[in-house]
Amino acid sequence: MANHKSAEKRIRQTATRTATNRKRTSIIRTTLKKVEAAIASGDKAAAQAALKEAQPTLMSGVSKGVVKLGTASRKMSRLSSRIKKLAA
Repeated sequence: MANHKSAEKRIRQTATRTATNRKRTSIIRTTLKKVEAAIASGDKAAAQAALKEAQPTLMSGVSKGVVKLGTASRKMSRLSSRIKKLAA
């Protein structure tokens, strides 16, 4: 347990930031799952729309420090290549 006021404050800040980061991560995962579902259904137009919606969410996570830039770029690249392979 914390023995100083500053340590108690750090505990409070950490709890708040952890909750915020978990929320952001959850939002990112949800949008990516929507893209995955659209790809699985085979609907290219829906998959492209879902990807277009997921991109700003993912990049927002990068700017907030929840996801690294390389990770986000890799996910976007792999999803877009899977969408391109779908039959029109």
